[in-house]
Amino acid sequence: MKTRDKIAALRRLMAERGLAAYLVPSTDPHQSEYVPECWRRRAWASGFTGSAGDLLVTARVAGLWTDGRYFLQAEGQLQGSGIKLFRMGDPGVPTLHAFLAKVLKEGDLLGLDPATVSVAEARKLEAAVKVVHARASFLEENLVDAAWSDRPQRPGRSIVAHPRKFAGETVAAKLKVVRAAMAERKAAALVIPVLDQVAWLYNIRGGDVQYNPVAIGYALVMAKEAFLFAGVDTVSPELEKMLAPSVRVRPYELFGDALRALAAEKSRTWIDEGAASRWIADLLAGCELVTEASPVLLSRSRKNAVEIAGMKAAHVRDGSAMVRFLYWLEQEVPLGTVTELYAANKADAFRADGQHFRGPSFDTISGYLGDGAIIHYRVTTETDSALKPEGIYLIDSGGQYLDGTTDITRTVLLGKKATKEQKERFTRVLRGHIALARVAFPAGTRGPRLDTLARIPLWEAGLDYNHGTGHGVGAYLGVHEGPQSIGTREANAVLEPGNILSNEPGYYEPGAYGIRIENLILVTEDPVRTRPGKQWLRFETITLCPIDTRLVEPKLLSADEKKWLNEYHAGVRKALSPQLDAPERRWLAQATAPVK
Repeated sequence: MKTRDKIAALRRLMAERGLAAYLVPSTDPHQSEYVPECWRRRAWASGFTGSAGDLLVTARVAGLWTDGRYFLQAEGQLQGSGIKLFRMGDPGVPTLHAFLAKVLKEGDLLGLDPATVSVAEARKLEAAVKVVHARASFLEENLVDAAWSDRPQRPGRSIVAHPRKFAGETVAAKLKVVRAAMAERKAAALVIPVLDQVAWLYNIRGGDVQYNPVAIGYALVMAKEAFLFAGVDTVSPELEKMLAPSVRVRPYELFGDALRALAAEKSRTWIDEGAASRWIADLLAGCELVTEASPVLLSRSRKNAVEIAGMKAAHVRDGSAMVRFLYWLEQEVPLGTVTELYAANKADAFRADGQHFRGPSFDTISGYLGDGAIIHYRVTTETDSALKPEGIYLIDSGGQYLDGTTDITRTVLLGKKATKEQKERFTRVLRGHIALARVAFPAGTRGPRLDTLARIPLWEAGLDYNHGTGHGVGAYLGVHEGPQSIGTREANAVLEPGNILSNEPGYYEPGAYGIRIENLILVTEDPVRTRPGKQWLRFETITLCPIDTRLVEPKLLSADEKKWLNEYHAGVRKALSPQLDAPERRWLAQATAPVK
């Protein structure tokens, strides 16, 4: 079925139900960023496969809202679909909420599935349509499901225990912290719908979502009991026994009944309104609700000593794999045998040789020349380009290991010499990367205060990039993990010791090349500046891989910037050389030679 036919089918269903508009968000009942195939409704209906974007269908207009990471991708995938692209954040482009207020009129109904929108987002939508005296109608059925005849079944792969030697804490210890937070707020129950929060709290992992080691399920924590609602075939007797001292397992389908029981008892219940769906809130009608961020969210983001050690160990193996890949790339590209897709698969293959490897942490971005300028480019057999010994190649990739998650971007010169423009812009990106890596900041700082540091060298030349500078990263969990981030958007969470984030400024010349330098950074205390009553923090870079100095213009670097780069490369050389064979060590020595 073509996209136009899918939109037409949705409009027929809308007309039957008296709906003026229907919203298809990118999320699922667990408010996931990465969604199982059975819940990729927006992708099915629109043809746009990016991880962020909402589809709105009215009788006359179909529109898709997405952010700057996906503008070029969306342009291509929406071509010929009849769906208009709304570039979020661009001047003159209305928000989804503003557009609703413009196209709806008094008495109109906006239809949506309450399981696919958070409590907070549902409130915003209701407020937007109320302005014109329209209403939001939360339907028991999902119209996309009604039109999607061959929709896949919900996955139900076996759930496995995540041992304490990797997790660092027991389930009982984590529950104790959560219950203390509940007691402070006099909450009798805590509802946890987010898959990676469930996985972290109960020390379990799964394979239900591509690239994310999570299982589909809900957690419900009470003062004396805790429950895991999961597929009946996903929990083995051995796992159930392991969980039994702290957690009781119930069928996934009974979660709604558990919420109704809380409502019947009018229990004071804690839900994170940014993560719990409107469906959950509706079932809890009658309960007094605590709507703060989940206590699991912050606890999970503060990596413990075992998780930090595991992340660092994983990055040694990951860095070794990347060096092997870059060495291989340099040998093979001149032979004419490498394409974007082949290179992406080869990077995965080098990682697969590493201990504890469980798979990629996301779909590798492997972009040559103009493809590298597509911020979240996904190479396919149709778009696959041959790599030649000229120009710039960008690879953004990562791995899932039992002891950690990695995410790294390197921009590589494939020719003998970069242009003056390429070197100048690469060096400005590098300067921004170094500025963020080196900064010290007072405790209590939020990410947006630091974002500007990474952009100033580009701003000096009238340049910028259309994405955030840093996102949180999990420990053998999601490669994108909140609540901390570094970007232009408002952030509610402060940066704290134990947080791990990315540092990834970039520059993109449409149709020509893309530049991004990404390392992961760990928030630690700054012992030099900290004094009694005032803690200072800094970042420790944990990614280990050379930055291509052939793209650097040394004249644009200050002495301190050169010092940082040379010290970073010395650390990379020391950590990775023992893992490599002789030719790879020689290549690494040359790649990490000091910049003068």
